[in-house]
Amino acid sequence: MVEATQPQPGSRAGGDLSENQIQGVPRKAFRGAVEIKNLQLDYNHISCIEDGAFRALRDLEVLTLNNNNISRLSVASFNHMPKLRTFRLHSNNLQCDCNVAWLSEWLRQRPRLGLYTQCMAPPHLRGHNVAEVQKKEFACTGHQSSSSSSCSVIQCPESCTCSNNIVDCRGKGLTEIPTNLPETITEIRLEQNAIKVIPAGAFSPYKKLRRIDLSNNQISELASDAFQGLRSLNSLSGTEDYRSKLGGDCFADLACPEKCRCEGTTVDCSNQKLTKIPDHIPQYTAELRLNNNEFTVLEATGIFKKLPQLRKINLSNNRITDIEEGTFEGASGVNELILTSNRLENVHHLMLKGLGGLRTLMLRSNRISCVSNSSFVGLSSVRLLSLYDNQITSMNPGAFDTLHSLSTLNLLANPFNCNCHLAWLGDWLRRKRIVTGNPRCQNPYFLKEIPIQDVAAQDFACEDGNNENSCSPVLRCPAECSCLDTVVRCSNKGLNTLPKGLPKETTELYLDGNHFTQVPVELSDYKHLTLIDLSNNQISTLSNHSLSNMSELLTLFSSVSLPGRALGANPLYCDCHMQWLSDWVKSGYKEPGIARCTGPGDMTDKLLLTTPSKKFTCSGPVDMNIQAKCEPCLSNPCKNDGSCSNDPVNYYRCNCPFGFKGQNCEEPIHACISNPCHNGGTCHLKEGEESNFWCVCPEGFEGDACEINIDDCEDNDCENNSTCVDGINNYTCMCSAEYTGELCEKKLGFCASDLNPCQHDSVHLTPQGYSECECTPGYVCEHCELDYDDWCGQFNTEPLFYCFDHGQG
Repeated sequence: MVEATQPQPGSRAGGDLSENQIQGVPRKAFRGAVEIKNLQLDYNHISCIEDGAFRALRDLEVLTLNNNNISRLSVASFNHMPKLRTFRLHSNNLQCDCNVAWLSEWLRQRPRLGLYTQCMAPPHLRGHNVAEVQKKEFACTGHQSSSSSSCSVIQCPESCTCSNNIVDCRGKGLTEIPTNLPETITEIRLEQNAIKVIPAGAFSPYKKLRRIDLSNNQISELASDAFQGLRSLNSLSGTEDYRSKLGGDCFADLACPEKCRCEGTTVDCSNQKLTKIPDHIPQYTAELRLNNNEFTVLEATGIFKKLPQLRKINLSNNRITDIEEGTFEGASGVNELILTSNRLENVHHLMLKGLGGLRTLMLRSNRISCVSNSSFVGLSSVRLLSLYDNQITSMNPGAFDTLHSLSTLNLLANPFNCNCHLAWLGDWLRRKRIVTGNPRCQNPYFLKEIPIQDVAAQDFACEDGNNENSCSPVLRCPAECSCLDTVVRCSNKGLNTLPKGLPKETTELYLDGNHFTQVPVELSDYKHLTLIDLSNNQISTLSNHSLSNMSELLTLFSSVSLPGRALGANPLYCDCHMQWLSDWVKSGYKEPGIARCTGPGDMTDKLLLTTPSKKFTCSGPVDMNIQAKCEPCLSNPCKNDGSCSNDPVNYYRCNCPFGFKGQNCEEPIHACISNPCHNGGTCHLKEGEESNFWCVCPEGFEGDACEINIDDCEDNDCENNSTCVDGINNYTCMCSAEYTGELCEKKLGFCASDLNPCQHDSVHLTPQGYSECECTPGYVCEHCELDYDDWCGQFNTEPLFYCFDHGQG
């Protein structure tokens, strides 16, 4: 099936024409099928839709045109579908010029239709959502036409066969090129005919042609522009025998890239604002000029494998920061590579892999700070290497050992730091007989402007803090993230602050699915950012300074590749303080209706985009948990008696007492500040490790923090079943009643003068182990402690009792 055929009048409900080979939709294709509600045309080869093709389908509710070859379409085909609720147009080849400008506004007015519809051209709009492209960006160049689309019936020349965009006219006795060929053909077979003349523009209308076979014909005349404009052509058979006879301009324009100039074997693509190497560079190219463009990354596309005659590449005056591994695969014949005036910060051998025959390498005026001993591995043929005017302060020993043919090395105009790390270079320069221009030291001060080869070995010293080595490994990608070129993905990593080591050249940063509570203010330092994804975080309130100095971010929120994900899935608290955000998203297509409120009250689950501004009100006190997000000091975040103050940029700031640091004063300045050693132990820092300590314990204690009292009773000398009581570096023996002494080694003598309880010279008796006193006359009681007269007086209070003093007789 080539065209959508007209349904029978009265057909109802819908039609599923997906996954066919439909190439065009004529204006009358659906005339009479007025009751169709569901029309599926996805996964075809549709490249043309005539004006008004769907005008009769006023009841249409579902229309799918995704995964086709549509490059442009007219508003006249879509303005009569008031009931349309599902519309898919993604995965096409939309040319976002003036003819498609209407579609952007049309999609913005219908935010639930045509999701993910993206531009495929021009290059600077490729991958942009059509709905987010501004009207002024839909521009047409002078030769572009805004004429209406017309889908002619695709025909096949008589006597030829056509299938899958291949036209086969072999051996048909043709004397000229057929004129009624399908416009979409990719291959034409014309061999074994009697064709004598290839006229001007014979194949020019067929832009998709990749192969032409004219072998075994009688060609005697070939127009100079016979193949003009065939950018996709990669195989031309049958002209080889005529190339030597048909000189001049016959093949001058064959496959010369757009915007480039092809003269002889030189292809000049300079000063064209290119960001990638053009396709279809002629195979005969010997010199390729790509200087003065806007390259930032050289991608490994394999293009140099197709250029066996290439000898010189000029990439100077671009913005190149990186060269992908394998970029120069197949370029073994190149002997001169010019990378002058770019932004390279380092050079490693994988960048230059494939340049085995290189003789001249120009790296002048870049930002290279280090040359390692693997930078030039595999470049044994290089004779001239220029590193003039870079930022090299140090180089690893053996940096040039693999350059066996090196005769000229330009190291001038670099800020060499002549410390111990560069000592090898002085000796190397003295031993090698190559032209260097005498590079000079710039640091330390006393060696400034001294030629490196003249510095004495002992002066290459790392003293007075001069231990800098620019070749020390640096973090090129945060540990929590994955990096590809300038795209950094840190999704779902539990982050609440920006990861350390984030490259300054980052252009796309994915922070979705983390725990951010505010837009990181540090993002304003990343000037190259074009996309930031902060969806699925915990950003509940944006302060007046959330987007301060971040002019790009305002666009980034509205240009995230997945619509609605920039603010969606965040717990937005929609009181009067959030009215400004609602007004902002309503002012343009910045948020397509996914971001919802989580409160207060009736605002729960309301859409930020569609809820009227007057609904964003404040009434009554705000919940403390919500209020703390804007007044963080209410939650007392500062530890260790730190004082909290609100900060308009950093959310809040803790003033830490002496000995503590960190955002919340949670980190001691060193491990000993919090007196971790117990029981009078002395704290000492481990050398070079402020976060680790060791304790010197007083006698009687042990353990990492002197927290353990040594049990001195484990080995004691207490006797006679006495009890040992542990002390600090000693112990005490608790004796039983019959023993005494420090170790309870002495048995008690109850009648000894110091232990005798009997008073007034009474006799102490111990019959059968008991203690008893035999009182002297005149004394009574247990220990003979009372005079008898005194004792009797106590009982002389009653007349019936009489007391006698036996001691008086």
